[in-house]
Amino acid sequence: MRMTVAYDGSDFYGFAYNEGVPTVSGSLEGALSKVLGCRITLSCAGRTDRGVHARRQVVSFDAPKDRVDVTRLAKSINRMCGPRIMVSDVAVADDTFHARFSCVERVYRYRILNAAVADPLSVFFSWHVEHPLNVNAMRVASDRFLGTHDFSSFCRRKQPDQSLVRTVRKAMWWQEDDLLVFEIAARAFCHQMVRSIVALLVAIGLGRAKASDIGEIIAARDRSLVPSPAPAQGLTLWDALCD
Repeated sequence: MRMTVAYDGSDFYGFAYNEGVPTVSGSLEGALSKVLGCRITLSCAGRTDRGVHARRQVVSFDAPKDRVDVTRLAKSINRMCGPRIMVSDVAVADDTFHARFSCVERVYRYRILNAAVADPLSVFFSWHVEHPLNVNAMRVASDRFLGTHDFSSFCRRKQPDQSLVRTVRKAMWWQEDDLLVFEIAARAFCHQMVRSIVALLVAIGLGRAKASDIGEIIAARDRSLVPSPAPAQGLTLWDALCD
């Protein structure tokens, strides 16, 4: 089965199941298991961290097809998990479909409220940066991330031998009044990569670093050269494109 899910990650300790704390996967698996009458385990297109949101997360799971009415299942899950987690689509998938391995591109958006005063209505979905940012400098700098690079300077390595080479297809900023939006797309990302890139781009926008530094930072493969990751609440898994 294939399911498309959106969620407000504010109160969740990430997507992946974690014993003793609320997670998106834990909530969905519990609801699905109850509705379908069997133990359900989810795979996802992108394992978002604590506090990160999703607009179109894709998940997959095995379930007896004779027990699944896709329309009723979506409504049942939304009653049980909404409004913080909402299912927009459930479909019977090919047996070879796997949300993680069938995903060909992941798109993330990061929002920054660049204003002197914070906005209570966006505090859980953006990073408030009160000092003016040089958006043109941030746009120029974003181009330096396009293509294939070793992103060791921007990622938290989970295993010593883990490859952190990734190919970035898109990295761009646009402005909507006081809101700055960064969109980045790649087939895959490593842990904390997007938030670390945003943190460096904000440092450039504040004049604390230069776009010309990025090549050296990438080549150094040294995590200490990049600021701490940008706050989680500004990040959203915007789309997961799956075959």
